[in-house]
Amino acid sequence: MRTSRVSRETAKMVQALSPPRRRTRSSLAASSLRDFSYSENQAAPELSDDSSLSSVKTEDIEDLLERPAKRRRRNVDTPSTTISTVSTSRLVKQEVTIKAETQITTPRSASSKQRRQPAKRIKREDGSIEMQPPSNWETMYNIVKKMRAENPTAPVDTMGCAELHWRSSPPKDQRFQTLVALMLSSQTKDTVTAVAMQRLHTELAQGGGSTNETKPLIKKEEDDDDKDGIKFNHEKKDSTLTVQNMLAVSPERLNELIRTVGFHNNKTKYIKQVANILRDQYNSDIPSTPVELMALPGVGPKMAYLCMSAAWGKHEGIGVDVHVHRITNLWGWHTTKTPEETRIALQSWLPRDKWHEINKLLVGLGQTVCLPVGRRCGECELAGTGLCKSEVKGLAVKMKREVREEVEVKEEGKVKEKAKVKEEAKVSYRDDLFRPETAILAKSVTPS
Repeated sequence: MRTSRVSRETAKMVQALSPPRRRTRSSLAASSLRDFSYSENQAAPELSDDSSLSSVKTEDIEDLLERPAKRRRRNVDTPSTTISTVSTSRLVKQEVTIKAETQITTPRSASSKQRRQPAKRIKREDGSIEMQPPSNWETMYNIVKKMRAENPTAPVDTMGCAELHWRSSPPKDQRFQTLVALMLSSQTKDTVTAVAMQRLHTELAQGGGSTNETKPLIKKEEDDDDKDGIKFNHEKKDSTLTVQNMLAVSPERLNELIRTVGFHNNKTKYIKQVANILRDQYNSDIPSTPVELMALPGVGPKMAYLCMSAAWGKHEGIGVDVHVHRITNLWGWHTTKTPEETRIALQSWLPRDKWHEINKLLVGLGQTVCLPVGRRCGECELAGTGLCKSEVKGLAVKMKREVREEVEVKEEGKVKEKAKVKEEAKVSYRDDLFRPETAILAKSVTPS
């Protein structure tokens, strides 16, 4: 409908006298549409019934209007801040924050991105799959290898399953002894496994308990700083751990000999079954393939591949135990849930010449530094390098240790200083007591 000049002026006067209304998004949109449709000097054209605004190609209304600033309660005396000022201050604040973050993270941003890249599966153009190793894996491997070589004090270094065979025994018996040691080592510490193997080497052929005539085949190293430094004494006599003696011993007696290891009841049953299979199918020797080894009762992939390396010298797979599985996941090399998944992931990219040594390398690291509970990151050579993804306050631990040592030195110095002062006080007291004038005075006052 048409509006006259008088009605428009009347509307303006009413609007001026009425209190100002809060400007909402809808009112702003309506005002913009009014200004867009007609001006004060031009009457609005009549719209026919078939006309529609939707037929006109325009931008969205929210794109045309500037989004209002977030409302806040202000005091009466507080000057209002325009939208442009708020947006400008936000931009300045964001720019300052970005600059500060860049200054803080620039030294380690590149290494952080590199060290957190796990092994990746890449598909080539020809359809083949290539495994890309994790970033900086070789640097980490060499650092740990050097660290372990400089301090070979882990139990696996002297009491690992590859070290528990009897050197004077025939090769066939040595292979069987290695297999038995691996079966006993499951869920058992190396020190406990070594003691159980010592009893099997010395007492398996005896009908009763151990006699005093049998000399122990494990001796303590008196000069070794390691309390668990146990080594076999191979000069005494031949080992009794053979397939024939294992077949002849009763299950009760075998269970008594290995009672210190974990799950000894199940292991007694499995070892007796394995001895029967080796006698019937392999001429009292152990199988020479991983598949045949894994077919034996109680033997899994870890034992099979470790046995292949230690007994046959064939490195056909990686023996992954809980230490290897845990540490490689802590390093961010992969994200696996089971040791078997870890083995498959490692074998897909790790060079074959390292398949044999990685188990002993990481097991020793897990026994001495990278412990399952209470990791000693401050004592690890990877601390502070940015290579270990799961480093727990490595530098902080190292600094705390240095500070603690410094405090101990200072306290020791204070104690020594106090002791020195006391000693000097005693000496000065004695000197005063035995001066000539003091002695004369004491003699004069002494009753005759």
